[in-house]
Amino acid sequence: MSKTAPRDRRNANHIREEYEFDYSQAKPNRFAARMKQPVVAVVLEADVASVFDSSAKVNAELRSIIARRRSRPRAVGAAKRRRPAG
Repeated sequence: MSKTAPRDRRNANHIREEYEFDYSQAKPNRFAARMKQPVVAVVLEADVASVFDSSAKVNAELRSIIARRRSRPRAVGAAKRRRPAG
């Protein structure tokens, strides 16, 4: 085995200013059919992400919060109840 690194590895940290891509060879996304509904990516803060170990658990927790908010009756005039200034 040679002790010299392959050319690709030696130049791995080099980034060109401009790249030319041949889009005529592009292929359609083969995974697009699996996505039945639109997916939205959300970035969680590290402390929140440490509580959940999968996206399924995050979705389950958010759905339970949404269900509780929908089932709870709204207080009439809650927005109007403010303490007088002064």
